Amino acid sequence: MKKQTGFSLIEMMIAVVILGILASFAFTNYQQYVMKSNRAEGKTELLNLAARLQRCYTLYGRYNPEEGCQAYEALKEGKKVTSEGRGFYEVTIAFVDEDEPSSDYTLTATAVKAPQLSDTKQGDCTTLTLTHTGAKTPAGCW
Repeated sequence: MKKQTGFSLIEMMIAVVILGILASFAFTNYQQYVMKSNRAEGKTELLNLAARLQRCYTLYGRYNPEEGCQAYEALKEGKKVTSEGRGFYEVTIAFVDEDEPSSDYTLTATAVKAPQLSDTKQGDCTTLTLTHTGAKTPAGCW
């Protein structure tokens, strides 16, 4: 009688199950890294707009001059700025004191495209905020 070599069907099935389990863990971790790297787009846009608004404050003494501040012009009256790159976020501005919107603001980047719409693993990272003082929320997302 010849000795047979090779794998039995059960051994092959076990190997396929093990590979499937490993692949599911790898894919989940991969998605989290993708969302984290895409989040950098929203943070960069917030920091860029904050720096541009600070330049306006330095030149004009307030964040919303009547003319000349292109960063404010892009954001005023409820307009949204779509983040550069792949457009995962829209940025809006809100003033703390709506009667005198010249000394403080809050920039908000809101996720508008997948996969960022489900970026909740480290907290709710679908909305990032930055204030005129440099306060960044939610802290776990920065």
